[in-house]
Parts: sequence; structure tokens; C-alpha cells
Amino acid sequence: MDLDVFVTAHRTEWDRLEHLLHRGRRLTGTEADELVALYQRTATHLSLIQSSAPDPMLTARLTQLVARARSTVTGTRRATWRDATRFLTAGFPAAVYRSRHWWIPTAVLSTLLAALMGWWIGTHPEVQAAIAAPEDLRRMTSPGGEYETYYSSHPAASFAAQVWTNNAQAAAMCLVLGAFLCLPVIWILFVNVLNLAVGIGLMSSAGRLDTFLGLVLPHGLLELTAVFVAAGTGLRLGWTVIDPGPQTRRSALAQQGRAAIGMAIGLALVLFVSGVIEGFVTPSGLPTWARIAIGVAAELAFLAYVYILGGRAARAGEAGDLDATERSAELPAAA
Repeated sequence: MDLDVFVTAHRTEWDRLEHLLHRGRRLTGTEADELVALYQRTATHLSLIQSSAPDPMLTARLTQLVARARSTVTGTRRATWRDATRFLTAGFPAAVYRSRHWWIPTAVLSTLLAALMGWWIGTHPEVQAAIAAPEDLRRMTSPGGEYETYYSSHPAASFAAQVWTNNAQAAAMCLVLGAFLCLPVIWILFVNVLNLAVGIGLMSSAGRLDTFLGLVLPHGLLELTAVFVAAGTGLRLGWTVIDPGPQTRRSALAQQGRAAIGMAIGLALVLFVSGVIEGFVTPSGLPTWARIAIGVAAELAFLAYVYILGGRAARAGEAGDLDATERSAELPAAA
């Protein structure tokens, strides 16, 4: 596309749109119709320029012009309780459901790796010696040791808040850093798997694996699922950089990025529930079977939420993205 010819052909329309925007509410009915038509054409022009002949100065002007026109045409929109309800009942579960082909394999492989590494640590004394001195290992794994007292070392409310904050940050990092070709996500995931494997290995070598699982499973099922969802979504975002599919890389990344932001909010709520369980249920005096039952119930409730509500919303076309009216106007670009 010859940019100079294109600008010469359409500059008059852009100037006219800017003039109408300056007039604001003093437009006649005919002028309002003209503004809408010019807004639609200018949005199309912006998309063509961005995909065929990007020019920073011109793109900046048209982007500002389209944003102002969109605000004038659609009005300022504020989030409502209806938006929050739609997000919780359709947008978020549909986004998790749609990304299941990424986070389920992530969960399976991570669990297998944690079990394998835990077995390796638990059956090799030389590996345990490299982790910590023998007296430190006894202090961690003995009855009343650090693995047990960790969950009751602080008041339940503050401990739950701390756990929630740490886990939400880890999930957000997986989602945000996924765009860097997946590598940071793989590292964050490996660190989490390694920490789990060390606990499995050390406690099993002390003959107290049942105690460890009784402490981890109540909150860990839901917590790890949220981390796996975040990691899988981050890996999907990173793969979009490599292979955007039929869309332009910019459009594909924008769509996946918007969905990832929504996922971060939704997963923060999921991790809040797991944090409450970890702060109040895990260190409680309930029998082990009761604590694990609560964790299993929370996990099954989340999976039902994703597969029932999310599956239904996804089949109806929901993708966890913004409404079409709230996205930047764009056209498909030729490959």
C-alpha cells in the first residue's frame, strides 16, 4: 500500500471526523449519522495502516481519533454487577475450559515429575544430605517438626492472607511472563514442583509421607490446580508468539493477553479459597480424613464449575475476551 496516496485520499475524512468530535453534543441528526460512518471508516483505515504500512505518527493520530469517536458513539461505559456476574458465570470458566488442552497436560506432567523426584530424593540418602544437614532434616521431618508447625506458625487469618498473596503473585507471573517464549513459566513451574518433591522425598524417607499428604492435600489440590491453570495459560500465550495461527501475531497476542488478564482475576479468587482452607482447615484439629474431604470437595466443585458452566459458555461462543464492542476495531490482514 502506498501510504502517501492513502493519506491523500482519506485525510479529508479524518479532518472532518475531528471537526465533528470538537462540536460534541451540538451535532444535528445528520451530522451524528455522519460521525458514526466516519468513525467506522477511520477504524478500518487504522487497521489497514497497522497491518500493511505502519507509521508511528499516523497510527498515533488515528488511534486517538478512533478512541475519541468510539467514546462519543458508544458513551462512557462503567462496569456493573452484571459484568461481574457474567465474568464469574461465563467469561472466566469458559477461558479455563478453553485452555484445558494446555493446563491438563501441564498438571499431569508436573504431578508425575514431582512424584518421580520425590521418590529419587526419598531413596537416595546422598541427595538428602545435599539438601540439608542430618540434624536439620530431623528437625524438619520429626513429629512436631517444621513441616507440621509451618501451617500453625502464624494466626490463621494472617497466614491465609500471606499464602493467598504469594500464590496469586506466582499465578500472575505465569500468566504475564508467558509471552517471553514460555521459559519463565517453565522455571516458575519447576520451582513449585521441586518444593513439592522435596517435601515428599524427605517425609517419605522419615516414614511420615501420610502425615505430609494429610497436611498438603486439603489446600494443595485446589492450589496446585490454580497454578497449573496459570502455567498452562502462560505456556499457551508464549506459544502464540511462536505460532499465532490464522490471525496476525498482534491480534492473536491481544486476544490471548486480554483473556489472561481475566484469568489472573479469576484465579486470584480461586487461590483465595485455597488460602482460606490452608489457613483455617489444614492446621485445624479435624481428623485427617475430614480435612482431605474438604480439599477434595473444593477441587471437585472447581472442576464442575469449569466443565459445566465453562463448557456451556464456551460452546455458546464465550472465550473470556472483551465484548466485540470494547475491542479495538481491526480487519484480518493478509499473510
